[in-house]
Amino acid sequence: MTTEQTMILPGALADALRPRKRIRAKTLFTVLPCLLLICVFVGVGIFAPVLAPQDPKKVELIHKLEPPAWQQGGSWHHALGTDNLGRDVLSRLIYGTRISLLVVALTVPLSAVWGVTVGLLAAWYAGATDKVLMRIVDVQLAMPAILFAILLAAVFGPSLRNVIILIIVWGWSGYARVIRGETLSLRERDYVLGARAAGATDFRILTRHLLPNLVNSIVILATLEIASVILVEASLSFLGVGVAPGTASWGAMVAEGRTFITIAWWLITIPGIAIFTVSLVANFMGDWLRDALDPRLKNIR
Repeated sequence: MTTEQTMILPGALADALRPRKRIRAKTLFTVLPCLLLICVFVGVGIFAPVLAPQDPKKVELIHKLEPPAWQQGGSWHHALGTDNLGRDVLSRLIYGTRISLLVVALTVPLSAVWGVTVGLLAAWYAGATDKVLMRIVDVQLAMPAILFAILLAAVFGPSLRNVIILIIVWGWSGYARVIRGETLSLRERDYVLGARAAGATDFRILTRHLLPNLVNSIVILATLEIASVILVEASLSFLGVGVAPGTASWGAMVAEGRTFITIAWWLITIPGIAIFTVSLVANFMGDWLRDALDPRLKNIR
């Protein structure tokens, strides 16, 4: 090794290690707090009956519109205050977490399975199959979801079931488009062509060769979809076409509190902060997973 090479090597090593240090710092200061908040969100949703200090549906008109404990006139018996019917805001916030968690747990996996299946079939069989399936996706994207939500609410009444059905029906198209594009590229790879030449069935190629190479994209899409699902559920509940009236939901809490915004700021501020925080954390986690799992971004970080 020459003297010149010896002098250059430490600088080259420093330049090579600097991105890793930045990635570790980003993981420490961004990802870990997000993971902690997600764990808190999941834990609160699962153990809501244990954590809630009171019955979220209990009406106490004598205590209506009490402010939070730190404000004059408040008490620790209702730490985050009460609504216009005297129901405890903290308890309703905790049970609202359970509603959001349930919607995410049911809709994200089902939408992913549906969308990934459609995307794989459209790209693999191409031709008429691709055209028919993608036109269905185009029609679905062109129809406003809110109209379908109003129709469901008018026919069956507002319910959590309607929210779940709506999000699944309108959530799969994004997966289908992305997975179709990825599969069109993967189907021309040498290992896929080799499997076809060896006589592998379509099902085996799709499940053993293509699907494992799409896992990263599916995980990233599902993580980013969490924020959208929470916002959609809150929006539908806010408009009165989501969960049934009286159900503790973050969107419903905001809708019920807007009438009293000038005299009871906590009724919309507290659930609004919860919606904003969980959505932001989910987006951060999705961005981090995209950077961590997508090999095309490794040279950019």
